[in-house]
Amino acid sequence: MKGFILSFRSEFFKSRKTLGFWAAILLPLLICLLLFVGFYTKSERLAGMPPAILWMQFAGAILAVMGSLLLPMFVIFIAYSVNSMEHKADTWKSLFSLPISRLSVYAAKYFYALFLIFLCLALFVLFTIGFGNLLSLVKPELRFDNYHMEDTLAKLYFKLFLSSLGILSIQFLLSLLWSDFLKPMGIGFVATIIGVITASKGWEYCYLFPYAHPMLALKLMPHKTIKGETPQIVIDLFTKDILVGITVSVLVFIGGYFIVLKKSVK
Repeated sequence: MKGFILSFRSEFFKSRKTLGFWAAILLPLLICLLLFVGFYTKSERLAGMPPAILWMQFAGAILAVMGSLLLPMFVIFIAYSVNSMEHKADTWKSLFSLPISRLSVYAAKYFYALFLIFLCLALFVLFTIGFGNLLSLVKPELRFDNYHMEDTLAKLYFKLFLSSLGILSIQFLLSLLWSDFLKPMGIGFVATIIGVITASKGWEYCYLFPYAHPMLALKLMPHKTIKGETPQIVIDLFTKDILVGITVSVLVFIGGYFIVLKKSVK
C-alpha cells in the first residue's frame, strides 16, 4: 500500500502541469460557462418555463454532449496522457527498477487516470448546480432556485463515471503498450464512432460494447411522469451495460498487469 500511495503521489506531481490534468478541470468549467451564457442571453424566451423543465434543459444539454462523444474521447485522452509522460521521457525501465512492485506502479497509474475522470465528472455536477443557481440570481425570471435536482445529477454523473470504466481499461492498456499517439487514439476514436452508431440505432447487443456505454447510460434512463405533477426521473445505476463495463474493466486490468509483469518495457 505504501508503494501505491508513493506512486499515486508521484503521478499527481508529474501531471499537475500537463494538459490532461487541466483538461479535467477546465472542460466542465468551459462547457457549463457556455451554457450559462446561452441561457443568460435567451432568458426572456425561457422565462415562462417551469423550473423543473429549465433544469432539465440546462443539465440535459451538458449531459447530451458528455454522453455521446465527449466523455469517451476525454477518457481516451486521459488514458494516453497518463502513460505518455513515461514514453516521452523514456523512463519505463527506471520506473520499474525502483524498489516498488510493478503492481503498485501499474495500479497507481490506472487509478490516477480514474481519479482524473471522477474529478472531471464531479466538477460537472458542481458547476451545473452552481451556474444554474447563479442564473436565478442574475436573472430572477429564470426560477432555477425553485427546483432541486442535485441528487439526480449526482446519480447521472456517477452512472456516466461507471460507464467509462470499460473504455478506460482498454485504452489504458493500449497506451501502455504503444508509445505513439495515433494507434491508441485512432483505435479509440473508431471504436467510439461505432459505439455511438450501435447505441443510437438501438442494436440489441450494443451493451456488450464498452464504447457504447456512455451513450447507453443516458439513453436507457427511464422517465416516470405523473400527470399534473413535476416530472420525476428514475435512475437505475447498475443496468446490464454498466455491469458489463465493470466486468470488462476488471478483466482487462488484471490481464494488463500480467502483460506488464512479463513484458520487457523499453
